[in-house]
Amino acid sequence: MGKYRKYTPETKVRIVLEILRGDKSLAQASRDYGIKTSLLYRWKDQFLEGAKRSFAYGQAAEQKRRADKVAELERLVGKLTMQLEIAKKASHYVKSLPPESENLVLTRLGGH
Repeated sequence: MGKYRKYTPETKVRIVLEILRGDKSLAQASRDYGIKTSLLYRWKDQFLEGAKRSFAYGQAAEQKRRADKVAELERLVGKLTMQLEIAKKASHYVKSLPPESENLVLTRLGGH
């Protein structure tokens, strides 16, 4: 039964970067470190996938910030729409009152 070697994340990164920079070919790294090329391909793919995710994380945070801002603005629009509807109804109510009652209502509301 064979014993698996353990590689630290730092060692994996160093080897993958050597390959990506072109310092060593995949085959050369395989020979120099005694690691199967299939394992080096896997490390390289994992490294590149992790790099993509790290850049996507910043985009996701920005998208969340924007979505939160949109939600806040939608709530504000809703509140202002309700206030406008209430003001319209109050205006129609005041206009339907007899002239002497209208002045009394407007005086109490701070108008005229």
